[in-house]
Amino acid sequence: MINGLDKLGLKEIKNVYHNLSYDELFKHEVSQNEGKISSNGTFIVDTGVFTGRSQKDKYFVKQDESQKYIAWGKVNQPITTELFDKLLTKAKAQLSGKNIYVQDAYCGASAKSKKSVRFVTEVAWQAHFVKNMFIRPTKEELKDFRPDFVVYNACKCVNENFKDDGLNSDVFVVFNIEQNVAVIGGTWYGGEMKKGIFSMMNYWLPLEGKLSMHCSANVGKDGDTALFFGLSGTGKTTLSTDATRALIGDDEHGWDDDGVFNFEGGCYAKTINLDPNSEPEIYAAIKRNALLENVVADENGVVDYSDGSKTENTRVSYPIEHIANHKPSLSAGHPKNIIFLSADAFGVLPPVSKLTKEQAMYYFLSGYTAKVAGTERGITEPQATFSACFGEPFMPLHPTVYAKLLGEKIDKHNVNVYLVNTGWSGGSYGVGKRMSIKATRACINAILDSSITKCEFENFEKFNLAIPKELDGVETKLLNPINTWENKDEYIATRDKLVSMFEANFKRYEDVKEGVEFAKAGPKL
Repeated sequence: MINGLDKLGLKEIKNVYHNLSYDELFKHEVSQNEGKISSNGTFIVDTGVFTGRSQKDKYFVKQDESQKYIAWGKVNQPITTELFDKLLTKAKAQLSGKNIYVQDAYCGASAKSKKSVRFVTEVAWQAHFVKNMFIRPTKEELKDFRPDFVVYNACKCVNENFKDDGLNSDVFVVFNIEQNVAVIGGTWYGGEMKKGIFSMMNYWLPLEGKLSMHCSANVGKDGDTALFFGLSGTGKTTLSTDATRALIGDDEHGWDDDGVFNFEGGCYAKTINLDPNSEPEIYAAIKRNALLENVVADENGVVDYSDGSKTENTRVSYPIEHIANHKPSLSAGHPKNIIFLSADAFGVLPPVSKLTKEQAMYYFLSGYTAKVAGTERGITEPQATFSACFGEPFMPLHPTVYAKLLGEKIDKHNVNVYLVNTGWSGGSYGVGKRMSIKATRACINAILDSSITKCEFENFEKFNLAIPKELDGVETKLLNPINTWENKDEYIATRDKLVSMFEANFKRYEDVKEGVEFAKAGPKL
């Protein structure tokens, strides 16, 4: 009998497939026709209508005592306990009378900070997904496994009465903090489970004085840890996957009194236009035990990674062991350097800037990048994107809580913080050119080997950032963006426009006194 199986509340369960091995899961996926096999043995699945998260269908139960900590609004929507009970009953009815897969895992590589999570689903590949993405307990650990949190994934059922219930659609992803339960219905997208537990870690850890972070992390041979924050398309995964440094993790981490630790035991990489030459480590990680999502393959199972006809959000999950140069402990000491990545399509930000602690908190809260024309329908010029703490959809608490914790840890551990622009130079998108990977790598390398600290810096106007006058491997005129624009007046107008965007965005944090204080470190017209 599985520890706690009787507490799941399911009726007339047929077979319980508990913590199956990769080979066993593969057999189930194949026998149940849940997808197909690629030419190199990787299993391929389609996630149906939903090829990404259904953010508007995510809710938290509004109840004591969690309701006083949650920042309610568009990101964190409330739901009543009565409606939660109704949806949980619906999910349990869906999972009853079936064969079910129960997968037990840890979230967090720190013994002091990890959580034990049990996932219940009727789909084999979803059990495979969480086996990839979370930390796999040893056989000894599984003997006494007791879940801190349970996720019921009833993706095959929907809430037909959603209009009467006042909800957004027939899909529901709901978290009950007091009961330590989440319930999913109507969406097959595996990322809901991954990001759902990330959201919960973002609730639990800061209340314990620990920082939860949407970032990648690696560590050098001398034990120097680096964190990379950045929204989609800024190079977070690519730049942190470095043959000369051990990968701690590519997406979600915690920072407690012992240092930095990965939340996960795997990686979840985008595969659109994946190229073995530019991203060899990720390409090589796609093999048996990995799980491909929504990619297009021919009749022989040969995948065309350039085909985005199903979605641009094609992905692969794989255990971190598939990255040869990874840190087996999934943890390291306190960071020496923090790098914020922004792909600035306006061509305004310098390739690299050194931030003060106050500026670090400001740019962390801003979470800036810019979408470029052509990436989404209707976008004809660059559009600024701001996402609090580089992960706003997953932050249950007020964003300033995370920023304040970051500032405290920067102070305590004497961390250097930099802003790196992986976007455009010499003009906005369509006029200027994208920063070369070579130039960006030179900036990153100068940060990691500390040579940037020996540079002479000058002030970058309006933003008041410290930028190097010269840097090995980077053409000198690139370091101050005004030097790369032919039309200086156009540059100044574009710069001031971006400054005003930063100022307008930051006003949403000024509903608390910390936000008013942090705003002082931002750019000013």
